[in-house]
Amino acid sequence: MKKLVGVFVSICMFGAMSVFGDEISAYLTGKYQTVQDVKTKLNNGGFTVLAEYPSVSDGTTVVFTCKGIKNEAAKPNRAHAGVLRVFVDDKNKVISFTNPRYFGHAFMQDDYNDKVFSKAKTKIEKAFGTLTPSKDALDTDDLAGYHFMMGMPYYEDAEELASGNTQDLLTKAKAHNPVFVLKLSNESYLVGIDLSDKSFVEKIGRANATVLPYCVAIENGKATMLNAKYYLAISYPSLSMGEFMTISDVPDQIQEELEKVFK
Repeated sequence: MKKLVGVFVSICMFGAMSVFGDEISAYLTGKYQTVQDVKTKLNNGGFTVLAEYPSVSDGTTVVFTCKGIKNEAAKPNRAHAGVLRVFVDDKNKVISFTNPRYFGHAFMQDDYNDKVFSKAKTKIEKAFGTLTPSKDALDTDDLAGYHFMMGMPYYEDAEELASGNTQDLLTKAKAHNPVFVLKLSNESYLVGIDLSDKSFVEKIGRANATVLPYCVAIENGKATMLNAKYYLAISYPSLSMGEFMTISDVPDQIQEELEKVFK
């Protein structure tokens, strides 16, 4: 019955919430601080800053990680869990973190270890003080099996961009001046790619600009991306069907651009 209700709700609303279980907010917002101050606090709080990235006008996404998160992401097909992000919004004077527990549930699936991701959340809160949960949220029971609606992709429906020797694929990715390269193991890497057209973020909500840079996983001879119809949905769980349709061409455009990285 729960699954049937979940399917019905997801058809009605992009990223709609289930009434079952506990909700987890996708983002944690806090008092505005400069990019430099954010980076300093992250470093002092036990995190490693990987990159700062102009995700929107008057806004910067800082990508970071820590040992525990990296170790979890080194597990097979879990590379996308390897980074956390914070959006520094110079326009609206706020900062917004990706909630480690929310995206941990989504990207680790059955391998999710709440101890590790809750610890990362606590470290962020200790470094930055009181943070407010966003209205964007999903039920814990829905996160691992999330999809937009029937017939739409799940986490595991990743798109293969290229195959071959892992190091050769990594070399091709590095040739495109990636935003960051995170080594998870000798055969597993996560690479952040700068998209040529980022305008869709402003269109559907700059508050969630941590959606970029878009990541590619290179693992065991394959380069893959999360299906954009899944990734955008999980990153904008409150977006309506009508709002999503305004960027209906974006998922295919993203995949086409990322495929060119490995030509």
